[in-house]
Amino acid sequence: MQYFNLHTHQFTNQPDVLELVNQYPQEFDASISFYSIGIHPLYIDENRLENDFHILDQKLGLPECLALGECGLDKRSETPFEVQQSVFERQLILAEKYQKTVVIHCVLAFQELIEIKKRLKIKVPMIVHGFSKKVELAKQLIDAGFYVSFGKNLLRNPELESVFKSIPNDKFLLETDMIEEGIQEVYALAAKYKGLGLEELQVIMNTNYKTIFEFRF
Repeated sequence: MQYFNLHTHQFTNQPDVLELVNQYPQEFDASISFYSIGIHPLYIDENRLENDFHILDQKLGLPECLALGECGLDKRSETPFEVQQSVFERQLILAEKYQKTVVIHCVLAFQELIEIKKRLKIKVPMIVHGFSKKVELAKQLIDAGFYVSFGKNLLRNPELESVFKSIPNDKFLLETDMIEEGIQEVYALAAKYKGLGLEELQVIMNTNYKTIFEFRF
């Protein structure tokens, strides 16, 4: 695999890219090769919640479903935080049941996120996608057993360079999320910041992919 895109909302189906395409239960597209599926904290609809969980339970057992997510916590959401926590925790239990990696959306709730992982004793890999915060938070997350993924903000915010350089090479992934740039551009900048050749970075990303997505407990 030349490129791995941890999180994207756009299925481009490039032969040299393995894309983990984000899907929602109510908008599922069976034509997508590999995907994650989850209930986003901004889009929780209690009227269809049980149906959404029924779909999750079906899809998570399939080999083309590589991960649960994106899911998580967002204090900007109009959904009460207690409801978000309940929905998130139910999804984490499913991730443990099916032994699937978790792709996490988190806004203004990182301490709660760390607490939930610890309290529920979650063992499957958990990745905070779209990381854009300070070195101290990155270290706190990694110390708590999380991985972090970089994409849009790495391209848009030069101040993130020092944060990215501080991340151990075995603790990060790369993504495009909803930006127009391709994963190739994210890899190129990441390699530059890390002082690596492109092929060296690809080896690291392939190793991280195998660790995070082909784990066996």
